[in-house]
Amino acid sequence: MAVTHWSPTYGNADFSLERQEPLYEGFFRMLRLYLKHRTFAGGEIHIQRELFYRDDAVCVLLYDACLDRVVLVEQFRVGSLEHPDGPWMLELVAGIVEAGETPQQVAEREAEEEAGAALGELEHIIRFVPSSGATREYIDLYCAAVDSSVLGGDYGLAHEGEDIRVHLFAASDAFDLLHQGKIYNSPAIIALQWLQLNHQRLRQQWGTLDSGESDET
Repeated sequence: MAVTHWSPTYGNADFSLERQEPLYEGFFRMLRLYLKHRTFAGGEIHIQRELFYRDDAVCVLLYDACLDRVVLVEQFRVGSLEHPDGPWMLELVAGIVEAGETPQQVAEREAEEEAGAALGELEHIIRFVPSSGATREYIDLYCAAVDSSVLGGDYGLAHEGEDIRVHLFAASDAFDLLHQGKIYNSPAIIALQWLQLNHQRLRQQWGTLDSGESDET
């Protein structure tokens, strides 16, 4: 595979944060920032932006390669109040990185809390920014091997206002839901598309598919 090289035109030395104002302090934070940065034409520009500040998060796609099943969770999401199908959506297990935790520890904690799942092998997919135009948030996205034969039911921590239902889907059905637009949050989209690209490899690596067998999905 050919390797494509690219680097940003400018870097950290080419902008400055001149001032910031706190607008809200709670579970999340909102800031007003006053910045200056170089332009592609060679000059400078002064801008003002409101920034929604979120701590780092971890999302994990639970995949049973032996049974070729995907484990997703359903819960109410306030950010989807205006969605035509309502604010309950299918997602990955996920959580915020707390002080002193590694992303892998968060993955294990959230898998247990939200789905009752013990993780096997864990593979990092990507670290990405879901909404860079106005939000400071970095997500580490993983795929984890699980035994889905023991999973199912309702989970979540009551003191955190969580009400979570675990769903088991054949991988092909999960891909169909993705293509139908029924799965529409970015971590789940990215993870399921990644699983489609790596499906046969993971079934060989984590499951029972022999290297000589074909994979139709």
